[in-house]
Amino acid sequence: MINRCSPYMRIVQALGFIVLVFSFPEVGNAQSNRNMTKADVDRLIEELSNWGRWGKDDQLGALNLITEEKRREAAKLVELGISVSLARNVEKDKASDNPDPFEHTMLPTVDNKWVVDQFTVAYHGYAHTHMDSLCHLYHRGKFYNGFSKDRVTSEGAKELSIDNIKQGIFSRGILMDIPRLRGVDYLEPGSPIYPEELEAWENRAGIKVSSGDIVFIYTGRWARREKTGAWGVNTTGMAGLHASCAKWLHARDIAMLGSDAASDVIPSGVAGVGQPIHLLTLHAMGVHIFDNCDLENLSAVAAKHKRWEFLITAAPIPVTGGTGSPLNPIATF
Repeated sequence: MINRCSPYMRIVQALGFIVLVFSFPEVGNAQSNRNMTKADVDRLIEELSNWGRWGKDDQLGALNLITEEKRREAAKLVELGISVSLARNVEKDKASDNPDPFEHTMLPTVDNKWVVDQFTVAYHGYAHTHMDSLCHLYHRGKFYNGFSKDRVTSEGAKELSIDNIKQGIFSRGILMDIPRLRGVDYLEPGSPIYPEELEAWENRAGIKVSSGDIVFIYTGRWARREKTGAWGVNTTGMAGLHASCAKWLHARDIAMLGSDAASDVIPSGVAGVGQPIHLLTLHAMGVHIFDNCDLENLSAVAAKHKRWEFLITAAPIPVTGGTGSPLNPIATF
């Protein structure tokens, strides 16, 4: 049996990818600009903007695309009754990618019978599975839809906070398994993913991303961490989407974006712009983000059943004024 990561298999997969790109005319429509500049990103902020699309007071952004009809369609995807968690077990150990470990403290027993504890977590970063709200990032003094950064105080964000998502998320999820497309177990840190590959994966999986979908980008980050150990993201990098993918995501009209890392490739490859995918989704498009999902089991289950679409549900903690929330997204087949 040929291992999918053997030199022979890598050559076969590489040749297969070349054939794939030239075999589907629509792939040619997603050519990436691999030499993007800050000026290019600035133009995309305007070009891809959803500000005002759902009204000047809108705080849900692209989650508006998850309509009642979309939810009914997503519910019909449940055929096998198999559910898969997309969350990492909490990371309690300090590591190069986890400077702020999850703190779990046991408190004194109450009345000699009640066992209680306390959780403390600084969840933003590269370790804990969480959701970014639209008040997590501002640009030139403004959040999505023009809300001012001055509306964030010591008490939290007055608009765009995570409590807006109290009713939960229920839509079609799609897994894009880029290591499988490339014929490797995982992507190396700093590996950019381009829009041509997103279309190539659609063609291979026989599925097309559509309005209201939640797209998960699998890079194999946790598989690599298991094999090689943790690494410093800011020094070594992280695989993820190149800035040129933002236009593709906007054209597909996605409701949310998720990945097993930070969605952005790090370093970004765009001088002067640290995380352009975060900027263009959260700020311009109003697309919430799932960060640091554990997609290992999801990848295995999807491959076993040859199903890359599923019902995705998630419910953040409704913290008034919160910039996001740790959570446990669930995929159901």
